[in-house]
Amino acid sequence: MTQALCEVSWFSALCDDDYEYLGVPDPALASSWEHCRNIALTAEKGGFDNILLPSGYGLGIDTVAFAAGIAPMLQRMRLLAAIRCGEMWPPQLARQLATIDQMLNGRLTVNIISSDMPGETLASAPRYQRTVETMHILRTLLNGEALDFDGEFYKLKVEPPRIRTVSGKSPQFYFGGLSEDAREAAAKGCDVYLMWPDTQEAVKEILADMTARATRHGRRLKFGYRVHVVVRETEAQARAAADRLLSHLDAPAGDAIRAKSLDSQSVGVRRQAELRETASDDGYAEANLWTGIGRARSGCGAAIVGDPDQVLAKLQAYQAMGIDAFILSGYPHAAEADLFARHVLPRLNHGPLLP
Repeated sequence: MTQALCEVSWFSALCDDDYEYLGVPDPALASSWEHCRNIALTAEKGGFDNILLPSGYGLGIDTVAFAAGIAPMLQRMRLLAAIRCGEMWPPQLARQLATIDQMLNGRLTVNIISSDMPGETLASAPRYQRTVETMHILRTLLNGEALDFDGEFYKLKVEPPRIRTVSGKSPQFYFGGLSEDAREAAAKGCDVYLMWPDTQEAVKEILADMTARATRHGRRLKFGYRVHVVVRETEAQARAAADRLLSHLDAPAGDAIRAKSLDSQSVGVRRQAELRETASDDGYAEANLWTGIGRARSGCGAAIVGDPDQVLAKLQAYQAMGIDAFILSGYPHAAEADLFARHVLPRLNHGPLLP
């Protein structure tokens, strides 16, 4: 039986999230143009299909600027550039995204982020309303269509920018969130709904719920799964590597790292905390799903840990449930990308996620 095609992406740590020991800053791994470029080039060399460029105002370096800088260096791999709704005027952002897509010869994808902006606190409903409006405006203009829009946050009447994407169509929008408002925003406006790590039963429930919501809006979604990985030649070696990541962490340092994130109080982050709290004494929420990462990280807080066969089987189990794309990462990011590229990636039937 032929294995279904999936997109396999890596992660470049633009937001100060690279460590040898979690919670212990290492100047050599701090976010910089050189370091994040090297992660991206390692991922391209390893054969990954895409790479997530995250966004965080107080953390690391700017996503759009980095995407423009790295684009001419990539021959094959896509970029998944994170943009925070509200940070930039949507028509100008559409022009920037179309320009970067041209630089990538049509290989741009966009991660829509809906968290608060620095210095701002919006209630959930209006914040996601702004996100829905932003997605509509960007998609219209990037499709080359004139816009006449009267929304709660934006009132615009504008022609599309002259610069167009290579396809003439909007890049795909990847978007995640667990709250009621987030799920509705995703059902209305995104193309790929992203999930953070969870038990397989919980993943099935989310897939069913989001499929039904999208159907009610006359739409179909693809699904992505964002998770860390620790893969070694044996399960014992993988577990030892996972434990080593936490060997220098103290609880206050982990708490401080999580509190820095602009989404530290979101429903999704709370669910990651619940996963840790209900895990076994050694931190496993279920077979090969280790929650220790979340002790020193807000957001995606668990890792698939195991030997190549176990990691492959876990990913294929998610595929069987309906996952179309994976966004993976590991610590340190360049080294773990190389390990995954050698041990697991060649055994996956993978390629870019097409519209």
